[in-house]
Amino acid sequence: MDRNRLFWASRRGMLELDLVLLPFLDNVYETLEPEDQQRYQKLLDEQDQDLFAWFLRREDPSDPELQRIVQIIRDNTGLQK
Repeated sequence: MDRNRLFWASRRGMLELDLVLLPFLDNVYETLEPEDQQRYQKLLDEQDQDLFAWFLRREDPSDPELQRIVQIIRDNTGLQK
């Protein structure tokens, strides 16, 4: 996925998600391994409510691939425990 499409896919319907995903895209995405970049792209297909719950640690994704990228995002955007 090209950078412009990633930017628009990372913009969500919730400001809280934009404040997590857009800085991550700007500051971390390019440094990820290709497999983790693919995981991020897969994550963008998920529902906003699920993303919000995952980032706030209310629950974790059941898919191990999504668990990995959610943890990377948590670790790199000030969402640590």
